Amino acid sequence: MTTREVEHEITIAAPAPAVYRLLAEVTNWPRIFPPTIHVDQVERNGSEERIRIWATANGEAKNWTSYRDLDPVGLRITFRQEIPAPPVAAMGGTWIIEPLGENASRVRLLHDYRAIDDDPHDLLWIDQAVDRNSRSELAALKENVEFAHAAEEVTFSFEDTVLVDGSAKDVYAFINEAHLWSERLPHVATVRLEETTPGLQTLEMDTRAKDGSVHTTKSYRVTFPHHRITYKQVTLPALMTLHTGHWTFTDTDEGVTATSQHTVTLNTDNIHTVLGPRATVTDARQYVHTALSTNSRATLTHAKAYAESRR
Repeated sequence: MTTREVEHEITIAAPAPAVYRLLAEVTNWPRIFPPTIHVDQVERNGSEERIRIWATANGEAKNWTSYRDLDPVGLRITFRQEIPAPPVAAMGGTWIIEPLGENASRVRLLHDYRAIDDDPHDLLWIDQAVDRNSRSELAALKENVEFAHAAEEVTFSFEDTVLVDGSAKDVYAFINEAHLWSERLPHVATVRLEETTPGLQTLEMDTRAKDGSVHTTKSYRVTFPHHRITYKQVTLPALMTLHTGHWTFTDTDEGVTATSQHTVTLNTDNIHTVLGPRATVTDARQYVHTALSTNSRATLTHAKAYAESRR
């Protein structure tokens, strides 16, 4: 069998340990790879892990599983696709992050792969796909890691929780059945929900703000019945460059804790345009936190009433 080995590299204006951390901690991936919706660590055994990735490709949401071996000392991450898609017989590789001084690093991306039946035409197709994808992935990595590293001071997370005297299944159902939100939630004007692949949703909504204005948002959601729904918003308001989050539903002795969590990166370029010339990062943070929390708490309160009415 013919195994092809290729290498691509790029220089990134961020310290090598920071680049490694952003790649190693899969929860960061929706921040640094625009197509990535959500990544779950399925298994962990020492330095080895199995991860499941949900991402968009040509506008469609897909998911697949990969194995990775993490080496934080050597700043290396080895990966291998679990079930390659034809015509690929096997596909794997290594990320190698090399320090170039305090605030720069070289990232090398190595691939090794085989074509089914060693077909020379298929091997050429894989050559071209790996070359094209590696170049675009490294360029996106450079842009987004540099941005994520610089934006860590304006990235923050928060959550709102309610206690429900009902079942997690009913609270989950209320959040999952977003196609009914225009009937169930006063702040939702219209809603469009698609779920062509089970557990993978595209949600578009028109929501009303307190001042009466209507905003359209689009998110991709990944559902895990009946305990979690994660999402990534892909149409963003002027004050945000990133908005991801999740809903979680946990049975406790006191009842169900229903939590809405948000992670946000502020768009500092637009603070003065949106909030006025004297507005600060603190003002923008408070404004965004309040706006998102208001909607989350309203949704959680209605979900609580729905679940308790069905008790």
